[in-house]
Amino acid sequence: MFEPVHGSAPDILGKGIANPIGQIWTAKLMLDQFGETELGTHLLNSIEKVTSKGILTPDLGGSHSTEEVTSEIIAAMLNK
Repeated sequence: MFEPVHGSAPDILGKGIANPIGQIWTAKLMLDQFGETELGTHLLNSIEKVTSKGILTPDLGGSHSTEEVTSEIIAAMLNK
């Protein structure tokens, strides 16, 4: 129920440039559905904090890797 709907993007497989935000955002939707709206809001705020700093994958005009974007969102969640 909680997954982004898009293709498998075999053309970027293994390049580390896939945008992880859609997948991470689905966790926010799941948290909201399960009544964990405060945690869901915290997750969305963390995504917004990271993207507002320009930490983006190439598809959004950035130069960061999938792993870098994911790590920054995790760090924001942990308030690092």
